[in-house]
Amino acid sequence: MQVHAEYHPGLLESAYEAALVYLMEQSNLRCEEQVNLPIYWKDVKLKKHYCMDLVVDDDTIIELKAVKYVNNEHRKQLWNYMHLTHMPFGLLFNFGCNSLFSEWYCRRDDGEIKKLNWRDNRLENVLEVLC
Repeated sequence: MQVHAEYHPGLLESAYEAALVYLMEQSNLRCEEQVNLPIYWKDVKLKKHYCMDLVVDDDTIIELKAVKYVNNEHRKQLWNYMHLTHMPFGLLFNFGCNSLFSEWYCRRDDGEIKKLNWRDNRLENVLEVLC
């Protein structure tokens, strides 16, 4: 990935995020950063919210990490965002190790989240921009 090759591990997540947003915008992908996701108790909107790192073309959540190791808590964070928004695609990137780590997910109509091979679907458009 261009961003990992240019910046290498060791920067804050926000640096990788800024570079990714720039690359996607240069390729005419609509990319929103730090998207608020409200939290509800039953039907009552609470005063707190989650914050998704990136949302691309209103159907793909990108969760960024700059940690030594990705664990299930990082995956669950992305999966919860996918469940709450009903967005079909999710990407987890970790810039904190020597080689870029990525996992790609799809939320099926029945709500099940499946891990994807990165060549399985329309995520190729995002990959072309980032690589």
